[in-house]
Amino acid sequence: MQNNIFTTMRSLKIMDGCKGNQVYALNPSGNTTSSAGGGGSGLGIVGEKFLQHLQDHLRVNSIRSKSNRNFQDNNVQVGNPSVVADALSTYGLPQSDSLEPLIDPCLKSVDLIETLAHVYRKIENCPQFEKSGMYLEQCAIFRGLSDPKLFRRSLRSARQHAVDVHSKMVLSAWLRFERREDELIGTSSMDCCGRNIECPKASLVSGYNPESVYDPCTCSRSLTDDSDTAEFSMGDDECSTSEEDGDMSFCIGDDEVRCIRYNIASLSRPFQAMLYGGFLESRREKINFSQNEISVKGMRAAEIYSRIKSVDSFDPDVVLELLSISNKFCCEEMKSACDAYLASMVYDMEKAMLFIEYGLDEAAHLLVAACLQVFLRELPSSIHNPNVMRFFCSAEARERLALAGHASFSLYYFLSQIAMEDDVKSNTTVMLLERLGECASDGWQKQLAFHQLGCVMLERKEYKDAQKWFEAAVEAGHVYSLVGVARTKFKRSHMYSAYKMMNSLISDYKPAGWMYQERSLYCSGKERIMDLDKATELDPTLSYPYKYRAVLMMEENNIGAAISEINRIIGFKVSPDCLELRAWFSISMEDYEGALTDTMAILTLDPNYMMFGGKLHGDHLVELLRHHVQQWSQADCWMQLYDRWSCVDDIGSLAVVHHMLANDPGKSLLRFRQSLLLLRLNCQKAAMRSLRLARNHSTSEHERLVYEGWILYDTGHREEALAKAEESISIQRSFEAFFLKAYALADSNLDTESSLYVIQLLEEALRCPSDGLRKGQALNNLGSVYVDCDKLDLAADCYTNALNIKHTRAHQGLARVYHLKNQRKTAYDEMTKLIEKARNNASAYEKRSEYCDRDMARSDLSMATQLDPLRTYPYRYRAAVLMDDHKEADAISELTKAIAFKPDLQLLHLRAAFHDSMGDYPSTRQDCEAALCLDPSHTDTLELYKRARERTDEQPRE
Repeated sequence: MQNNIFTTMRSLKIMDGCKGNQVYALNPSGNTTSSAGGGGSGLGIVGEKFLQHLQDHLRVNSIRSKSNRNFQDNNVQVGNPSVVADALSTYGLPQSDSLEPLIDPCLKSVDLIETLAHVYRKIENCPQFEKSGMYLEQCAIFRGLSDPKLFRRSLRSARQHAVDVHSKMVLSAWLRFERREDELIGTSSMDCCGRNIECPKASLVSGYNPESVYDPCTCSRSLTDDSDTAEFSMGDDECSTSEEDGDMSFCIGDDEVRCIRYNIASLSRPFQAMLYGGFLESRREKINFSQNEISVKGMRAAEIYSRIKSVDSFDPDVVLELLSISNKFCCEEMKSACDAYLASMVYDMEKAMLFIEYGLDEAAHLLVAACLQVFLRELPSSIHNPNVMRFFCSAEARERLALAGHASFSLYYFLSQIAMEDDVKSNTTVMLLERLGECASDGWQKQLAFHQLGCVMLERKEYKDAQKWFEAAVEAGHVYSLVGVARTKFKRSHMYSAYKMMNSLISDYKPAGWMYQERSLYCSGKERIMDLDKATELDPTLSYPYKYRAVLMMEENNIGAAISEINRIIGFKVSPDCLELRAWFSISMEDYEGALTDTMAILTLDPNYMMFGGKLHGDHLVELLRHHVQQWSQADCWMQLYDRWSCVDDIGSLAVVHHMLANDPGKSLLRFRQSLLLLRLNCQKAAMRSLRLARNHSTSEHERLVYEGWILYDTGHREEALAKAEESISIQRSFEAFFLKAYALADSNLDTESSLYVIQLLEEALRCPSDGLRKGQALNNLGSVYVDCDKLDLAADCYTNALNIKHTRAHQGLARVYHLKNQRKTAYDEMTKLIEKARNNASAYEKRSEYCDRDMARSDLSMATQLDPLRTYPYRYRAAVLMDDHKEADAISELTKAIAFKPDLQLLHLRAAFHDSMGDYPSTRQDCEAALCLDPSHTDTLELYKRARERTDEQPRE
């Protein structure tokens, strides 16, 4: 079999590209190569039936596939079997030499801890009115980290400290976008969340009041145009100044508008100068205004405003003319009134498109803000609307926005990030990033704008421009952009220059994994492998080294090692590109069930994922693979789901749920299960998408409220989530509503009374109908609360009952009970059972280490780190042991090794404490500042930081 696979790897023409997030299959030559021991065509060796299905499928579906926006012109041509056969010959594994890592489009520091500490100091020491900008810088740094909650929290802080209308409007819309409420059926872009922080009306009120942003807002949830029913037109005779009252007139054509001179003069200094200064008009009772392009109706409205100081009774067209009059004669108070009135009328896209031109022409700040707010809250759909984008993309459009006070770095940062997510190669993306660069003033802003322009140009294969922008980013201080410079030089056939550049980078700065990863591209053989191994040692989260080594092993016909290598990273970091590579390995081994599992998991993570380098939609590959696996009924699927759930096979469970949803796409319960699995795999973006789909497909009000509650909880709105749960319970008592309420309440330091209430809620949940998967989770949670209340026997009963319905994770809770009962050996054995059953068992090894002696604990923690290097407890344990052994430098080194690729709060706090115990107070301060940047309310770190500052006051930081 191995010889056959080896032959296959040589017979199939390998793909010529694997770049970005997908495995690319592009080979212009289309030639095939035979191995020395060739045994016929590669098509016949590796799954002849499957490839025949693929060939047939492409004949039938290539026209349909071309309609996809990712389908390129170089796809398989219809009706030409030889072309299809040639194309099929490219559908093999990628060549190791064609793999490339993606350049991170975010800010990336060569010393992240110093950067975090520096940003924390800036936030703490800057004036209150500048804090919003500091938090936006923090957002840009957090965007490059793996935890999206950090970015959202920082974005909320930026909105909380926003002062002007423009910043509030942009940041509120951005917060809404982060929850992707545009995907919720039945909601409007201008719906209010109930809090000032995202309220569309509150965003149009200027002023600094950070304490009020989380207060309930005054507007209703559904904004309506009150003016449609409340507005009325004034009658000329009723409202205008009478002949007796007026002391002057403005003549417009044959009409006269009687006015009170003093009132008109009070509108502005130009009117005052005209009516009371040295001009002829000051001595005339009748003033000719026929040449000023002002209508009789507009002048009458101005006269009325001069007396009543309100525009609420006027028609919109009249107010628009008043706005024009205000600009002509510098009537600031009247302009503000018109601006506010017109802004209040903008509540949907139609109104925004109607008024935006008027607002820009008249530089009406509030009106333009209201229109822009609609555009931004309609994202991402509005980015595809050319009539909207014309107000943002060109240099002239930015200048017009600037005149109205609405061209800012934050606006274009928001727009450009959405454009990059949507289509990184589009002209819209390029133009928005160019405007971002024009708005950039601070160093970090220039670094970000120029670096992202470089990344986009690199994707567009415009290498000369890409190099120019990367070099500009480097000049602005972004050292990581040297990677982009090296890559563009490599693309322009200057490999040695690229190699020297990365060599210098490694020599000049503290080495990081990404440095060695990039240098590996510019060398070969053992030197490349050494660089990749070093990259993995310094940063095990980088996926490219695993992919390269796996493909290289496959080329050397070492299939088992190749699969083991790619499994190493999939075990703790699931991504579509790694799953696709493993699917290819499975196909080459004719393991179609494994390939199908991975392909369905890919589509769960990214429903639009394109296989074969963008040539075939993942759903089509699923159809083909299903011909070669056993077919399941829905009942079979439930059995499979229970089995895979119980053995903690999260990827396998995702595949089963995907299969079930193909038969019943409207099943909200399955979407919810899907979101839980994705959260366990730390795929938060995909999990939130599944949760939104669960909400959209819910068939009852009480069910919809539960899913809305989970969406709110997962985006940091705990109180609102509790309110949704209570509202759901008031409609119908259900397992999920009680479980949500209990879960949200338990997410705090519970006192005895609160713990008893959570127990009551979970017991209520268990009395309601549900399936064993969820009841097992509830029993597990209930057992945990019982342990916290020191009710160990009741906890043991809960865990045992959970295990009886195949909730395998309950072994961990039961082990904890045994440990608390001083039955350490039994606890160890219980965790061993979990290790034997669970496919993903890094946490089980970590937990078992607590129930054995030091040597066995080290062994278990070493295994935990090997399986999942992102788990921080093993590093902290090993560092603590080294400190106990008075090996301070080794202890610091152990923590530093993990902090280099995971800047974790607990790791930083522990290292700060170690520095403090060694008398290294400057290092203590820096680690505390970095930790507080991640969590500014962490009590222990705040206390340690205070002590360190007191000890270093005589040595102030620069």
